[in-house]
Amino acid sequence: MKTGLVLSGGGARGAYQVGVLKAVADLHPKHAVNPFTIISGTSAGALNAVALASSANNFRLGVKKVEKIWTNLHVNRVVKARGIDLMINAGRLGLSLLSRRYAQDRSMALLDNAPLRDLLSHTIRFDNIQKRIDAGLLDAVAVTATSYATGNSVSFFQGNESLNCWRRNKRIGVPSRLAVEHLLASTAIPGVFPAEKVGRQYFGDGSLRQLAPLSSALKLGAERILVVGVRGHSKSRIAARRDHPPSLAQTVGHIFNSAFIDTLENDVDNLVRVNEALGILANEAPHFESDTLKPVDMLVIRPSIDLDELASEHIADLPFGLRRVLKAMGANTKGGGGSLASYLMFEAAFCRELIKCGYEDAMRDREAVEDFFNLS
Repeated sequence: MKTGLVLSGGGARGAYQVGVLKAVADLHPKHAVNPFTIISGTSAGALNAVALASSANNFRLGVKKVEKIWTNLHVNRVVKARGIDLMINAGRLGLSLLSRRYAQDRSMALLDNAPLRDLLSHTIRFDNIQKRIDAGLLDAVAVTATSYATGNSVSFFQGNESLNCWRRNKRIGVPSRLAVEHLLASTAIPGVFPAEKVGRQYFGDGSLRQLAPLSSALKLGAERILVVGVRGHSKSRIAARRDHPPSLAQTVGHIFNSAFIDTLENDVDNLVRVNEALGILANEAPHFESDTLKPVDMLVIRPSIDLDELASEHIADLPFGLRRVLKAMGANTKGGGGSLASYLMFEAAFCRELIKCGYEDAMRDREAVEDFFNLS
């Protein structure tokens, strides 16, 4: 049975996925190969997906490599976050509003992600992906981005020759040789990171128009899927201040949640309903068979803690310039705008706590994980 891994977007929240994968690796034999035949990632999940695919020959070692990246992460390794850099980018955004020609000459964004390009280029062995596919350790790995030209959700996938492209309901699968530009495209949050050009089109964050985050893995042949989400358990800490209008940080945080979290949760719910319907059909019509309608075994692991609250506690870890921007938008250590901060909290202390949480959550569901992988 082909096993798929679906890693959603969520900026710095992607560190949680590493903790879950670390637990999965610890439950497998020490030198086990990658247990996932198909790996699909979006936004921050795409970074983890490709890094994992490149080390498919040794699953535990691959997870350790990804963990090392996250536990040594700092905002300055992802974006240029000095005060002067933010002022320059803000000025450029202002000029783009006044000059159409200036706006057309460059991709506008608040943050310059050139450091992330360097980090990915030096830490991920993209050439290893095809080697793992040729060795039969991997069927495919997919990275999803959104085309600004067409509005399509495009899944760039690298896989074996038997896989075909697809086109359905603004969702497209395109065979590709994955490279750093695909990852930058998938992580290009509008207005925050610049759009990335792939081929002849500019692309933005893959979560934007991804109405069916599970579809890429299923299209590539996954028969069961492990889904690692990043929606934390909310404690509604600011409920007492409902009479106050929301800050800009809170508003943007809700927009990000809608793009990065809600669509995945809706798609998971849809698959649960389809599986239930197929179960009823199997009981009512036991002789019914279909090549396209089959139940998909699914295991979903999500954070058990309030990620907004955790991010609010770590705002002081951010560089001064970015901290000032968030403060001006209404994000503060008392909980306001923590959701927005959680997407930008590329700091080692925050990431380590998320990895720890992911590990503990997966181990708490150890029996379900072992059943899913037939390890018990």
